[in-house]
Amino acid sequence: MKTFLIFITTILVSLSIISCNVKPKVEPVQKTDISEFFGQWTIDIQGGAVGWLEVRQENNYLDADLLWGGGSVVPVSNVYLANDKYLIVTRTDNVVRKKDANNAPLRTHLVTNWLEVERKGDKIAGFLLNPRRNGKGVDSTAFTGIKLPPPPPAPDLSKLKFGTPITLFNGKDLTGWRLINDKQKNGFSAANGILTTDPVQVEGEKHVSYGNLRTDQEFEDFNLKLEVNIPEGSNSGVYLRGMYEVQVLDSYKKALDPHNMGAVYSRITPTVSAEKPAGTWQTMDITLCERHATVILNGVKIIDNQPIYGPTGGAMKSDVFTPGPIYLQGDHGKVSYRNLVLTPIVK
Repeated sequence: MKTFLIFITTILVSLSIISCNVKPKVEPVQKTDISEFFGQWTIDIQGGAVGWLEVRQENNYLDADLLWGGGSVVPVSNVYLANDKYLIVTRTDNVVRKKDANNAPLRTHLVTNWLEVERKGDKIAGFLLNPRRNGKGVDSTAFTGIKLPPPPPAPDLSKLKFGTPITLFNGKDLTGWRLINDKQKNGFSAANGILTTDPVQVEGEKHVSYGNLRTDQEFEDFNLKLEVNIPEGSNSGVYLRGMYEVQVLDSYKKALDPHNMGAVYSRITPTVSAEKPAGTWQTMDITLCERHATVILNGVKIIDNQPIYGPTGGAMKSDVFTPGPIYLQGDHGKVSYRNLVLTPIVK
């Protein structure tokens, strides 16, 4: 018995020595080449918003442009590859911390937020990390993205075939239209052939969140004609397929800008100013075909069959290849529309 116990002990000690000498297998870290991030990506943001990212090599440095939810497509502060795996995209905001009695800034901070982006097969995924303004912690927002192919060559508009025109607004009520978000207030009304949004805020009372109005129908490529009347200083927008905003703005006599009347918001600047003074009816003739836009404002072609590389701020969805509604921005100011007629392009 004693001999047997010595034998067992010897075996256990031997196994222990062997196990100590065997190192666990470590899987090699999968490296990502920076070029795998190059190109344009549409982004679905946690909570339902839409974004867009373009990463490119310029001479000896990386650069990128970013759309995050609303607002404009803007250059980023910096972009680089970390740990041979994550693309880091930084943005910087100027935050006013303290003001004087005249409301002039006394102290500002440059606050950086950043995206950590990882390749997931043929997609990307990651988080936007945003330091809280009180300095206590970091908020994170998840997102996923798919790569966009470049737009095809500009279509030959002279060869387009059109279907039957569709009158989008009956001139009497909101039949065929609904709010995108039914939890918001509807500031739109219809009377005497005119569709008007008037998002009134009452001084001293709680801010009212007004909604955007969309068609029940969804469309692929089309021509859209309408008339619009913009009071002084007011603002709205016409979204094509619920994705691309053609700006509606009182920009009469302002210098050319990608945020002016008739521009594809922050993406395509009109080549010429054709606005009329505030308070007058203006005509818009818009063609969307194969990810290209043509805009004729008051009889003047201001955008001529130009490619749209991705969604604009406020887009409802990120997939540029699916049908979508016409939607009218209803939360910026009083604007009136009439004679909205859409003619589908037949392919």
